[in-house]
Formats: sequence, structure tokens, C-alpha cells
Amino acid sequence: MATDWNPLLRDQFELPYWHELQKFLSTERADHEVYPPADEVFAALHLTSYASTRVVILGQDPYHGPGQAHGLCFSVNPKVRIPPSLANIHKELATDLKIAPATHGDLRGWARQGVLLLNTTLTVRAGQAGSHQGHGWERFTDRIIEVVNERPSPVVFLLWGAAARRKALVIDHRHQIIESAHPSPLSAHNGFFGSRPFSRTNAALEASGQIPIDWGQR
Repeated sequence: MATDWNPLLRDQFELPYWHELQKFLSTERADHEVYPPADEVFAALHLTSYASTRVVILGQDPYHGPGQAHGLCFSVNPKVRIPPSLANIHKELATDLKIAPATHGDLRGWARQGVLLLNTTLTVRAGQAGSHQGHGWERFTDRIIEVVNERPSPVVFLLWGAAARRKALVIDHRHQIIESAHPSPLSAHNGFFGSRPFSRTNAALEASGQIPIDWGQR
């Protein structure tokens, strides 16, 4: 992991849970299709450095369909059909900031501005949502959240859905937490739509003297 995250996280690589996780992943990749590809598992940390992290959007699992997951939560590569949750994110962005929905689902433009697009579990078996939960990824991504929480400058955490909202308990109050329902079609109408996360994030950034995110840059 040749990024500035390495010195903050490398102690994890010596812990027993990490070695067990790697054994599990080796077996999974030998016996099944696993997403994202091995060279994209840590894409979020490579695209968004620790020093540049100003916003965290926390997802759960990578997409489990062919060609979808590429290491950033909610994001897909440009030629991949936009998944329903991401389509709802685009709808809320259009309502909130009058930014027309993108014709693709690639969110790397956000990541390059300091938006850490982090899943709590970084891999998944093809076609089986949640299949890699409980094998150690959560401990690793909890550590990522902890080191972001230690940043001296305020960070905005966007917590969508029950799993993400539980992380609010470990985030200091000096950071801004914006919570709502998940953008999934099953829950978006229960509080995600109308929550205005993008304008609220920018207001929080500006209040702490930081440059707002250009959410239209995708």
C-alpha cells in the first residue's frame, strides 16, 4: 500500500486477524470469483490520500455483479450500468444541488477531491452479497475510520443506512456527521431522499474554512 495510509495502518498487517483474512481470501479467490479484482481492493486508499481526506462516504459491501466493483463504494466503471442505489444518489444530488444526473457511475472525480469512498467490507464473492462479512475486513476498516477521526481538521462523515450509522459512536463530535437512510430502493424513501447530504457537506466544509466539493466533477 504505497500511500500515506501505510504508516497509519501497517501495524494491522502483523495482527493475527489480518493473516486469517488473507488465508480466507486466498481460498476464496482459488475457489470462486471474487470482486473487486485483487489490484483494486484498496483503490479508495490509493485515490484519496489520508492527507487529502475531507469527506468519508461509508458503504457496506462491494457490488457483487460482474464488472461492477472497482474498490470505491457505490461507484462503478464508466461503461457499467448504473446500479439502483447509485441512481438514487444521482437523483438526490439533482434535487439538492441541481446537478444533472451523470450518464455513468464512476465516482473517481469525487475521490480525487478528498472524498474517501470506503466500504466496511472490501471484497465479496460473486453473486453473494455479504459473503465476506465477519472475516476481518470490518476490523481493518474500523481502524481506517479511527485514524480519520484523529485528523486535526474537521471531516464530514456521510453515514447512509443502519450499518454505517453505527459507526457514529466512534467519531468525535468535532467532526460533522450527516446520517440518513440508505439510498437503496428499499429504503431511499424513508429518509435518504430529501436529506440534502451534498449541500450540507459543503456547508460544513466551508464553515471550517475548507474548499467545498465539486459534486458535479465525476
